[in-house]
Amino acid sequence: MTNFIPIFPVSTVVYPNETINLHIFEPKYIQLINECFETNKVFGIPVIINNTIAEMGTTLKVNSIIKKYDDGKLDIITEGVDVFSILEIIHIIPNKLYSGAIVTYPENEKGLLTNKMKQIYKQVLALHKFLQVTKKFKREVEEMISYDIAHHICLSVEEEYNLLQLLKENQRLEFLKRHLLKMLQTMQQTEKLKEKIKLNGHFRELR
Repeated sequence: MTNFIPIFPVSTVVYPNETINLHIFEPKYIQLINECFETNKVFGIPVIINNTIAEMGTTLKVNSIIKKYDDGKLDIITEGVDVFSILEIIHIIPNKLYSGAIVTYPENEKGLLTNKMKQIYKQVLALHKFLQVTKKFKREVEEMISYDIAHHICLSVEEEYNLLQLLKENQRLEFLKRHLLKMLQTMQQTEKLKEKIKLNGHFRELR
């Protein structure tokens, strides 16, 4: 399917099913959000990387407007819907302050791969334990997909975008698995280095 959507480019990756709270303050995006909310239509967030709008992004629906300020600013709750690919950006739209894009929606496999997810979830918990952080996920591990944990394992924006480009769940889980393994190995090496530094200047038993 190909269609036109208004766009809100930002340097943030949004994934399908993800809930995002946004504070809207620019006039063009205030207009965009009000129109989408009133007509129950989606808008697109394409990712900005290195000051350039990337090819892919995610459509969002406005679930609710939490607060309207006197100057028109908005606090809203949105939810990611589908991954899209940009065919053409429309910079000027009559009577609109915002831009838009002609987009297509690639087939995106989101099925559950519970056994693999359980393995990855253990890695996530190990990472969070090492970092001394506690994270409560919205779903039980048996119901999780890759998108549920992607923002919680120290990926850079570029890495998050690389994940967005993967359109099969097994590919995304393999990507996360490799990243987590690399992170945990790096942290273990850091701990060993810290122990060596602590030993410097102290008496040691040589065996």
